[in-house]
Amino acid sequence: MHDIDTDGAARVAPAAPFGLAPLAHRVALTAGWTRLALAWLAGACGALAMPPFGLLPALCVALVPAVWLLDGAATASSRLGRRAGTALAAGLIGWAWGFGYLTAGLWWLGAAFLVEADQFAWLMPLGVLGLPAVLGLFYGAGFAAARLVWSPGPGRIPALAFGVGAAEWLRGHLFTGFPWNVLGMALGQNLWLMQAASVVGLYGLTVLAVLACAAPATLADAGGPARRLGPSLAALLVLAGLGIGGALRVPAGPVPEVPGVRLRLVQANIPQDARFNPRNREGILERYLGLSDSATAPDRQGLRDVTHLIWPESSFPFLIQRDPQALRRIGSALPPGTLLVTGAARADEPLPGERLHFYNSILMIGQDGFTGGRYDKLHLVPFGEYLPEPIDSLLRTLGLKQFVAVPGGFTPGEARERPSLSVPGLPPVAPSICYEAIFPGAVASRHAHPGLLLNVTNDGWFGDTPGPRQHFAQARLRAVEEGIPLVRAANTGISAVVDPYGRVTGMLSVGVEGVLDRNLPRNLRETTAYVRFGDVLFIIMLLGCGLTALGARLRRAPSPPRGASV
Repeated sequence: MHDIDTDGAARVAPAAPFGLAPLAHRVALTAGWTRLALAWLAGACGALAMPPFGLLPALCVALVPAVWLLDGAATASSRLGRRAGTALAAGLIGWAWGFGYLTAGLWWLGAAFLVEADQFAWLMPLGVLGLPAVLGLFYGAGFAAARLVWSPGPGRIPALAFGVGAAEWLRGHLFTGFPWNVLGMALGQNLWLMQAASVVGLYGLTVLAVLACAAPATLADAGGPARRLGPSLAALLVLAGLGIGGALRVPAGPVPEVPGVRLRLVQANIPQDARFNPRNREGILERYLGLSDSATAPDRQGLRDVTHLIWPESSFPFLIQRDPQALRRIGSALPPGTLLVTGAARADEPLPGERLHFYNSILMIGQDGFTGGRYDKLHLVPFGEYLPEPIDSLLRTLGLKQFVAVPGGFTPGEARERPSLSVPGLPPVAPSICYEAIFPGAVASRHAHPGLLLNVTNDGWFGDTPGPRQHFAQARLRAVEEGIPLVRAANTGISAVVDPYGRVTGMLSVGVEGVLDRNLPRNLRETTAYVRFGDVLFIIMLLGCGLTALGARLRRAPSPPRGASV
């Protein structure tokens, strides 16, 4: 097996008594484009561990070759010096690995460029390849950081967990953040395994996933059984412990329900190319009203049995606040005591000399029109809802514009943190719109314990691809982290109600037109450890991995010759 001295030089260790050793040796000795191509393919395999596939062993197939490739990074020479050259080689491996992982996991983004193909199709390569190439830099930095504390043997597994865990956290926070398909989602889809997110959150799951799925790399090592088999056995014990702990945490029966609350979620399944066409305004409104009042069962006779009707993000191809006739039609369709909670674009009346500001909002409508408060989306999608400043004018000069046809783009809400929305008849609501639900620790106020997470979204941009399923899986994990049920209304799916343990009590799949009637599960009385401590426990895990790897490296450092000065 290819092994590495602590100063970064490569040497050949005696062959391990496993068939993996020759393969690991060959992988470690690859170079140039072959090395980058292998890293890309390994990363691409890792996408199979994400929704909708959920193949956890695929992450092993992705991370084990990554360990062996990093073993061989020391063979690189550089004018910068051996250590800097090794870190640079590791960074290139990590970038190629991340590029493959994100390309295979986010290819469905290309569907959005075909909705209005005459305007956006030429930009598809930037979304399908450009975004993964840029985000791959985070993995490059993580692999380089791991290589700086690298050492032969089991110590390199926590080194990789340290580097990749830090990279994923940075990817989720820097430059507005994009924590989509963070590696911890490999554990965040199984009901029992996902329960650990209530303690360590998504990023803590990431550290655990890397430790467990990279561990089999040591099966190819030389040395005794403890060195070769120990990490894999430990990984199996950790996964078994997570599964048993999760099974014990999830109750056998349903959680109690909030009395007097009867929800109806409407999934109109309107194609994206028709959704924002003003000529379809009457047909779209009729479709929503017709579905809303449909009878679904003998005990659900239309809106008479509903307390809260929920429509998805941007339900109207017009500004409902400026259309009194449409507002009256909605109000007249609502029985007494029934409230519509809907996603909608809205506009503020500008002051003299100012432009009109548009917001992506959640509004409440009753029989007498608008009622209660509202929520304006805080975390807008770059290039989807606005062009990032200060380069927006340059981008417009080049012909770039946001996908949503709003003059000047949307304006973010003014709240500094996630507000608690007061909806008559419901416990305090933590609202989110679209991809706001993918951000761990940012979906609910830290100063309150809401009764539900409300997410309205429109994934119609992405058709029947893995995208909507990945989006739902991530929103579902927020319910476990927060200990709060999730109510999610989507235009084309997935609409669902999820209890605070992540159990789906009702769901409308992608591409289905219909309504979902459900009662509202209660939140957990006690806040979860993740709510109380946030990412503190993840940081402790991360530092523990880094110090373990550094300690292993120092133990391998050669002692200075006798009599030599230090």
